[in-house]
Amino acid sequence: MNEQSAQWLAWDQQHCWHPFTNQADWCDPSCERLIITRGEGVWLWDSEGRKYFDGNSSIWTNIHGHAHPRINEALNRQLGEIAHSSYLGFGNARASELAAKLCGYFPNRTLERVFFSDDGSTAVECALKMALQYRMQTGSPQRNRIVAFANGYHGDTMGAASLGGMDLFFERFRKFGLAVDFVGSLEELAALQAGEIAAVIIEPLIQGVNEMRNWPAGMLRSLRDWCDQQGVHLILDEVMTGFGRTGTMFACQQEQVIPDFLCLAKGLTGGYLPLAATLTTDAIYRAFLGRDNVFYYGHSYTANPLGCAAALANLALFELETTMEMIQEKAGVLQKLLTELVGTSPHVFQIRQCGMIAGIEVRQSDGRCFDVAQMRGAKICLAARKYGLLTRPIKDTIVFMPPLCSTPEELRYALVALRSALDDVD
Repeated sequence: MNEQSAQWLAWDQQHCWHPFTNQADWCDPSCERLIITRGEGVWLWDSEGRKYFDGNSSIWTNIHGHAHPRINEALNRQLGEIAHSSYLGFGNARASELAAKLCGYFPNRTLERVFFSDDGSTAVECALKMALQYRMQTGSPQRNRIVAFANGYHGDTMGAASLGGMDLFFERFRKFGLAVDFVGSLEELAALQAGEIAAVIIEPLIQGVNEMRNWPAGMLRSLRDWCDQQGVHLILDEVMTGFGRTGTMFACQQEQVIPDFLCLAKGLTGGYLPLAATLTTDAIYRAFLGRDNVFYYGHSYTANPLGCAAALANLALFELETTMEMIQEKAGVLQKLLTELVGTSPHVFQIRQCGMIAGIEVRQSDGRCFDVAQMRGAKICLAARKYGLLTRPIKDTIVFMPPLCSTPEELRYALVALRSALDDVD
């Protein structure tokens, strides 16, 4: 280990606290801790000069690759003007342009208003608070419950955590949160008191933290119909699925569904800067007009011009590089490579794929789950590092969510690395 790496790791061990990380394991001297120092395209380099394929797009954020010259140029240009100013009672050019661009992805007179925040959790918080305050201001305060789906994940701030269906993450905090009803399927909605429900929230097409599990085809369309019949707002959490991941720009477009609230983050800036957006309808927006109905919510860095500039450059690249036109072909390449993986490893139990999102579940050769204490998925991901692949598991499901710019050759490289790791941990 070089001297600089050792110093960074020492400071990290003494002062840093990592998310979703067992700090006791991380600080154990036997743990191979990486310091990432550089990125280019789909590749990352650590402080020791080792090169890796970014197999989960740096936690599901990177779209067009690291250090993309056009996004870099947009940020440099924005730095020459202004890095930040308040959005409380002021506007800024990039935020105006970005709001218009986002609304332009949807038909006229549908999603017409954008509220900016910082990340996926806060995008969801905005939608929740708007949905509840809307009911208070439109004569239906009894509609104060939210419906969420079992095993879902919508963020870690207190309101968003209320919606989390994963007990491991959220059970200890439930008593502090919102009034939430959890359902496992559309059929279970019939048992609820619809007149008390303000909104339903769902990750469209595929649940992320629930080991990448797909919803049945047509389910989202049916949920939209139920919400319309019951007068319930539909919140779509597209923090993971937005910006081309599922094969369309937004997952909801595959079933021709327009939500009442659309939550966006992660890929919004192409993996560059924290920025989120909550889109909603003009009808909902109008319920907040007037001094007594102000939406008292916001952050110091709301609509940060640098973040908005990165987002605009990111969205422009979808057109300049014809990203969406190539997604179906790349998803087909990925499906073929994943099918080959099944045939070469007895422990690959199931592949779950939605566009460029994949979960590779590993089990014992007889189909039984591995003992949780074995941490099989984590061991496979650690083994993959020496073959040049970085990613993380969810339990014993290996997440593979590459940048959309990945070439077929790069995808093959990553899957060969994963196959080698599976063999090592056999």
